[in-house]
Amino acid sequence: MIWCVEDDASIRDIEVYALQSTGIEARGFEDGTSFWEALNGGEKPELAVIDVMLPGISGIDLLRRMKASSELCDIPVVMATAKDTEYDKITGLDLGADYYLTKPFGVMELVSCVKAVLRRSRPKTAQALLRSGTLTLDPAEHIVTADGARVELTYKEFELLRLFLSHPGMAFTRDQLMEKVWDVDYCGETRTVDMHIRTLRQKLGENGEHIETVRGVGYRWEAEKN
Repeated sequence: MIWCVEDDASIRDIEVYALQSTGIEARGFEDGTSFWEALNGGEKPELAVIDVMLPGISGIDLLRRMKASSELCDIPVVMATAKDTEYDKITGLDLGADYYLTKPFGVMELVSCVKAVLRRSRPKTAQALLRSGTLTLDPAEHIVTADGARVELTYKEFELLRLFLSHPGMAFTRDQLMEKVWDVDYCGETRTVDMHIRTLRQKLGENGEHIETVRGVGYRWEAEKN
């Protein structure tokens, strides 16, 4: 079941109809409050398509609440909005959104997006702890520690670090990092990656020196730092 949260009735009806016409069960909500009440009532969708500009509880606030809940954080979220600015996209993606649709979008684009996100969100096998020097990353618990002390990272900072630790020594271009960490073809928007790399380095302290800038390419995790 896909839940579509959209205050514009005509758009909401089109979203629900488009999904149902391709064999996907869908349900519409007119505002963030009714959506949140349904979630807290014990119901749980396979995926949620949430408009950013909603009356009551905004789409960004809904996303933030869901990702902060141990029971709801695994629900994939596609954000939809008419606000086509880099800041809005970064905010939603960094909070854990799986995809970002900019209005107006076609019904087939919506259906393809939903199907792709559902494929990516299938349960993955358990992963072992990732370590480098005094740094430890626990994929299951979503915890990072350095010298035994917990390091507080945002969702995307954690995913960046997990990618680096999983492939030590491998250089990634900025576009590759956007595709693998943000799950978005975001070619050309390199400032997003650079900003997250900068803050990740700062939060990791001395361990942040392992994130090496590869001139003309991008970034890599250098396992041994002399």
